[in-house]
Amino acid sequence: MPSLAGKPVTLGTRDTRLTLVAGAHGPRIIGLAGTDGFSSGNEGEEVLPATVWIDEKPVAVSWTLDGKRTVADGRRVEFVYVSVTGSGAPKLTARSVWQARAGFGPVEHTITVESTDSREMWLPMIDSLSLKLDHATGADGQPLRHFSVEKGADTPSAEGTHESAIGDGFQWTGRSSTYARPTPNTAREIVPFEIVYDPGAKQAGWYAGLEFSGRVRIGMDRAGGRLTTVLGLNPEPGPYRTRLVPGGSFVTPTVFLGAFVGGLDGAGNQLRPWVRAVLGNPITWKDPKYPLTNNNSWGSGMAVDEALSLRMLHDSKELGLEMFHIDAGWFRAVGDWVPDPKKFPHGLAAIADEAHALGLRFGIWTDWTQAALSTEPGALNVHDPKVRDWMVADVGPDWKPEEFKGQTIDIGDPPAEQWAAAEVKRILDTNHLDMLEHDGYLVAKGCMRTDHPHAAPIESTVKITHDWGSDFISANNSTDVSYHAVRAYYRIYEHARREHPGLLFEICNDGGRMVDFGSAAHGDYFSITDTYDPLSNRRAFYDTSFAMPAAMLESYVEKWPTPSLDNFRYMLRSGMMGWLTIMLDTTAWSGEQHDAAKREIVLYQQRLRPLIRDAELFHISARPDGVHWDGMEYWDPARGTGAVFAFRGSIADEAEHRYKLAGLKGEALYALHFEDGSQANREATGGELMGDGLRVRLEHPLSSEIVFLTEVPLKAAQQVKE
Repeated sequence: MPSLAGKPVTLGTRDTRLTLVAGAHGPRIIGLAGTDGFSSGNEGEEVLPATVWIDEKPVAVSWTLDGKRTVADGRRVEFVYVSVTGSGAPKLTARSVWQARAGFGPVEHTITVESTDSREMWLPMIDSLSLKLDHATGADGQPLRHFSVEKGADTPSAEGTHESAIGDGFQWTGRSSTYARPTPNTAREIVPFEIVYDPGAKQAGWYAGLEFSGRVRIGMDRAGGRLTTVLGLNPEPGPYRTRLVPGGSFVTPTVFLGAFVGGLDGAGNQLRPWVRAVLGNPITWKDPKYPLTNNNSWGSGMAVDEALSLRMLHDSKELGLEMFHIDAGWFRAVGDWVPDPKKFPHGLAAIADEAHALGLRFGIWTDWTQAALSTEPGALNVHDPKVRDWMVADVGPDWKPEEFKGQTIDIGDPPAEQWAAAEVKRILDTNHLDMLEHDGYLVAKGCMRTDHPHAAPIESTVKITHDWGSDFISANNSTDVSYHAVRAYYRIYEHARREHPGLLFEICNDGGRMVDFGSAAHGDYFSITDTYDPLSNRRAFYDTSFAMPAAMLESYVEKWPTPSLDNFRYMLRSGMMGWLTIMLDTTAWSGEQHDAAKREIVLYQQRLRPLIRDAELFHISARPDGVHWDGMEYWDPARGTGAVFAFRGSIADEAEHRYKLAGLKGEALYALHFEDGSQANREATGGELMGDGLRVRLEHPLSSEIVFLTEVPLKAAQQVKE
């Protein structure tokens, strides 16, 4: 094969095209383009490490292209560089790989540094992607727009989404990790991706994101006509370094980069199906019942027991729900993940077997990296010398855990990972599970230990905060701790999925603290916020649905004042736009509410679920505020069907609203069906619905309607016109 040195090569999908070149000392993108309306040159280079540390001494590294191992085929490009050998020089290989795993959407990139040296060495920070684009203004000379999304976490903030003009001097940094404690006057963590677009007619642009659950950051700034962005591990607080053992390798978090048209929803309607096709578990998506309808016990808190579970289980069957989920409270103690014999004298397997006999699936909550005080065999006891060495920090003699949280172990340490993998396997096997939820501070992002694979902390950089039973540690090594722990977490779940192919994983972490693309590749759905009232559920869904498939976004429906059936449906439907989990005692509902819920569940399963799985999604209102109207539109062009979720706010004199729809054909005719009969069913053209808008009228505040749309076949539409 002829050498690719200095020769441009192209790689892409039907939406995104990159032009790359292998320079003498490192590769770079020289052009990024979309198929319609966007293109930019790039002056940024891929920076391979210029220095490593061996025996605490800096050693210079020089790189040269290995033309024989550098390959390109249109769907995958691999640039291979080797370190220039010499006296004392390290023996290293760097692989820069770009690949298009689907025929549409973005392309992905990773850098791997491999050691063939006999010496241990330490690497500096290596960014996943760095761009210096010459496209900083739109077609009309106006600044481009920058967009990012917060995680729902403990509760959605008042903002949730952030959009700004990228004027000269613009600076922004977004951060993501495995668990963010709420900190006053500190920017909330983001779902780790960004969108940049031209607000002109085509609204064309690009997006980039990271497929990693650890401590990462995205930074952007503009200086004059140049737009610079960098994505990768978070270098703060630093100084950062990571160990490279003899024969070992370091892999940067995978980054994706794509181009699009159609504004924010155009980007989302490309990214969401790509996440499903490339990152999602194909077995999960082949299940026609995904996303499931679920009943969760947390409405009763820690008081859950066998009697309550069986009562809820049978009511789940009567309601037509498809899974029963026991939340926290079932175990003997924190770190001792065995059913409490006083609460569950027959164990959880008996509950699972009863669920299966009723045709339901069964899942449980756990936080399997938490250590506490149980002295039962196999429990994680903080005073056990073995467990003590795994923990992120020592605890004092008077330390006590919370009800369902203790001290976190660092699963990046191989013995801790081995224990955790065996514990997850035991939990799955002994309890006959179909689903496992993990919660709490599961994956460490800070550790005081000096004998784990991660870098040791520098004492002057250490800050320890105690909260919710666990220590949260910030130090120069936090990102390296996070890197190793996340890789171990991925391995544990990959192994569990291989052994249990149909198993579902819920990613919780006290709400949406791990909503990220790495989790999307290892779990099946996310709890998107830890606050469950109707407004919080809609806000969290509005935000995260810009990035993630709707089917992966779980809303918990909690007890909320419902003096009327309108309010009751409003409560349920605020959690029905993605994965629906009911988290209250359904046996306390009135007969009227019970019947209404059954109808809503059937409606979800038969008409809404296919749209939630497959349809395009449009944010057709401002972000929900609970005061004004808000809504979401699903439209599936392949089936010619869609639905609009309409929610009226609290204003007493705002009984009517018009939603300007999107994604329809201007000349086509659409039949409109108002599910609750709030208006007479009628027909309208796509032009009318996208121009004047869909008129919805509701008599009462805090009520809702679902309007189904069906494209009228051409002949029938012509007959109507005639």
